[in-house]
Amino acid sequence: MPGNTARVAAIVLAAGASRRMGTNKLLLPLDGEPLVRRACQRALAAGFDLLIVVLGHEAARVQAALAGLDCRFAFNADIGGPMSSSLHTGLECVPHAADAAVVMLADMVNVTEQMLRALVTAAESSAAPLITSRYGSTLAPPVLFRRVLFPELLATAGEGCGQAVVERHRAQALAVDAPLAALLDVDTPEEFANL
Repeated sequence: MPGNTARVAAIVLAAGASRRMGTNKLLLPLDGEPLVRRACQRALAAGFDLLIVVLGHEAARVQAALAGLDCRFAFNADIGGPMSSSLHTGLECVPHAADAAVVMLADMVNVTEQMLRALVTAAESSAAPLITSRYGSTLAPPVLFRRVLFPELLATAGEGCGQAVVERHRAQALAVDAPLAALLDVDTPEEFANL
């Protein structure tokens, strides 16, 4: 991502309580590393100069799982609240010099560094206010939001607030095709076992 990485931050949302899993899913090992570390490693490999990880549930354990990685931690005090509180916490940590932020979920285990790079590459040649991943006909994270949308994101609350903003701007969005398998997230013991 030549010339533009310093202007795009990555935000990994990793504050959830994993209620359906029964244990902190972000600490479960896949290919020898916790899910949260896997997501952050891929964001770092994609070349973002700044990686913000939003912590909440079992923050100390999740932070320990990321030991040695070059990331900045943001703490969501509203543990158990809607995902919008984590998104807001992350956005508030994005430096003013950044033009955009790529928001990704720590439990989408098949998102690759190539997918993340593709969002930024697309943004370099488009004026679209957001660049979203497209899995077949489904728009989903990771999503690149330009700074012009930050106030709207911060003003939208509840579960799926980022998706609501994506839907409101769907006509102006640029979609980057991604493999359908990368849409998988892990919420239950059965889903994790299937991996």
